Order: sequence, then C-alpha cells, then structure tokens
Amino acid sequence: MVTVGILGATGYTALELLKILVNHPEAKVTAVTSRQEGSPPISSVHPSLTGRLDIRCEDLKPTQVAERAEYVFCALPHAASMAVVPEYLAAGCKVIDLSADYRLTDPAVYAQWYGHVHTDPTRLGSTPYGLPELYADKIKAADLVANPGCYTSASILGLAPALCGGFVEPTGIIIDAKSGVSGAGRTPKQNILYAECNESFSAYGVGTHRHMPEIEQVLSQTSSQPVEVIFQPHLVPMDRGILATIYATPKKPATQAELLAEYRRFYEGKPFIRVVDHLPATKDSSYTNFCDITVRIVKGKVLIISCLDNLIKGASGVAIQNLNLMAGLPETMGLLPCGR
Repeated sequence: MVTVGILGATGYTALELLKILVNHPEAKVTAVTSRQEGSPPISSVHPSLTGRLDIRCEDLKPTQVAERAEYVFCALPHAASMAVVPEYLAAGCKVIDLSADYRLTDPAVYAQWYGHVHTDPTRLGSTPYGLPELYADKIKAADLVANPGCYTSASILGLAPALCGGFVEPTGIIIDAKSGVSGAGRTPKQNILYAECNESFSAYGVGTHRHMPEIEQVLSQTSSQPVEVIFQPHLVPMDRGILATIYATPKKPATQAELLAEYRRFYEGKPFIRVVDHLPATKDSSYTNFCDITVRIVKGKVLIISCLDNLIKGASGVAIQNLNLMAGLPETMGLLPCGR
C-alpha cells in the first residue's frame, strides 16, 4: 500500500484525484493540504466525497506531509509549485506535479510564457514529461514527474504517430481544439460565469496560449525534428472534455487505412489509447482515462481527431498512471474499469 498526499486539495483536479484514489486498491490518501481556516473536512470542500473519505484539509509543512506520505500530487498553481517541490523532494517524497512548472526544458522559455523567473531551473530538462505512452521508462525511475496539460495531451497523442512515422510535415500544423469550462479551473473568473459562457462559443489565447511551446517541445523531442504548430483553443459551454481537430500536410503517400494501421501499431499495448474508425465525441471518453483518436484524408490533407476528458486523461487520470509506474504497480490500477 502506497501512501499519498495532495497539495492544494480544493480544485477540480484534486477532486478527480481523490475520487480515483478512494477506489485505488493499493493507495491510501493520508494528507490533503489547503490554507482554508479551521482544517475543514474534505467532504465540506467536495461534497461528493461525503462518506467516502474521512480526512481533513490541513496547512502542513513539507516535513509534516513527508511523515505521512511517500508520494505527493502537487495540484498548486504555476509558480507556486516550483517554490515547494524542492522541499518535498528533500524531505523524501516522490512528486507528481500537475502544474506547468517542470514541463518546459528551457527556463527562458518558461519565463517568456509564464511571466515568472524559474526558481528551480536545474531540474528543467531532467524531469520526465509525464505522458506514459511516450515516456514510461523514464517515469518509472523518477522522483519528480511533470504531469502534462490537457490540451497538450490531446495534441501530442494525436500527432506523435504521424510525425514519428514521417507521414506528415513537421511545420504548418494547425491544432483547432475545444475544451469544456472546467479546464479554466475552479477559481471564479468572469469569462466562465454561467451567464457569460452559456450558449456561447469563443476562441481565446490567440497566438499566446502557454501550451503551444509545450506541444512543440515534446513533439520535437519525440520525432527527432523541429516541429512547429499553430495551436488555437476554444471554450465550449460544457462541463468537461477536449476535442482537437488537427490539420497537417502529408509528407509521403498514405491511405486512411494505412494511417489507422500505423496508429494502432504505435499505440499497441497502450491501454488508454483507443484508435477508432468512427468520429469520436467528448461523451465517448467523458469520465474515463481514455484518449480516442482517428485519422482521415480530406482533399490531400491529413486530419487527426483526438478526444479526451480534460480532468481525467488530461490531468488526474494520467497522474494516477504516473503514480502506478513510479510505485511499480500495474499502469491501469485504479483506472479500469473507468467511467461515470
């Protein structure tokens, strides 16, 4: 049995982690941190956990968490994570960081896109990117894993087979992605108020979204060539889910059937990737840790459609995959069967 702590237990990703962990046969939640006054029960913060988890939110120091937990999920905001992760590592915890603080390899790129000077730059470039389908071996041996973002997971998983197989050009790629409102987090913001986003569909972060350099970095590493993308996110008035439609130029001739066969070969043995013949919808993967992918050829272009639940496969579910790998447990433990 592995003991687990969660830092920043009040958000949506923390809730999804807790919902998975209460049913995980080899993990026990022993600490949840929050700066809320009075050490409230976690069920008062997340009422869906009533009767399922009897633990209180506490404002604990890293050494106090380390006394209770071997593994820590850091669900703190960007910049807040890098301030505390070194302390947890020094205290002997293994850390899965759900922020973006350790995903990028270049501190200058991090500062450019996140507006903060990185205070733990020596770990950039050596911290494994937490996408098990691509980096399982490195994750298994790691003390710190950089959990990927939700948009990045859909985009990278959708493009990796085509780029690694030399089927599409590495430049001129357009990723047109849509996300549910939960992707913006639990903190109230004007654009995600019900009256603002209901019955409305909008683009945001045009040319400035922070996931763009992350997508390019990982795909460039994976395919051993410089990859450039235009990534454009949109907000859809639904609770959860991401659907990315990706447009790429063919590099060599291939039929739709050949591309689908290559995707199935690339993801053979990867339990949470479903290469499908039909056009996936967000409801197909909602409340699961699956990523559904299909490919089409349209007027000489390669169209890739990638679909996942932004809170599970795009955040907390893949974090549990990483925990399982780090702890020497079956990758699917606690995640299959999965669904609402």
